[in-house]
Amino acid sequence: MEFEKTTDGDAIRLKIAGEFDSITAPELRDTFDEIAGENPSRVILDLSGLRLVDSSGVGAIVSLFKRIRAGGGKFEVVGVQGQPKSIFKVLRLDKVFDLG
Repeated sequence: MEFEKTTDGDAIRLKIAGEFDSITAPELRDTFDEIAGENPSRVILDLSGLRLVDSSGVGAIVSLFKRIRAGGGKFEVVGVQGQPKSIFKVLRLDKVFDLG
C-alpha cells in the first residue's frame, strides 16, 4: 500500500493505492488520527489507485468519515473502482459516500 497526503488550504486530500487490508490498515492509523485532529473543513479520499479493500480498510474509512463529520467537515470519496467499488456497493456505502 502507498498513500500520499496533501493539503490545500483547509482541505486535505489523501490518496491510497494498492491494498488496504488488515495488514496495511494499521499503517494509516496515525495519519487518520492526524487528519481528524486537524479538524479540516473538507477531506477528499482518493481511491483511484486502490486495488483491494477488506473489512479492516472499510472500517478505517468509516471511522475517519464519522470523525470528520462529527467535527462539521465534509468527507468525499472519489475514484472508487473494481473490487473496492463492489465492496462499497454490497455494504451500501456507495449511498453514504454518494458514489453514483
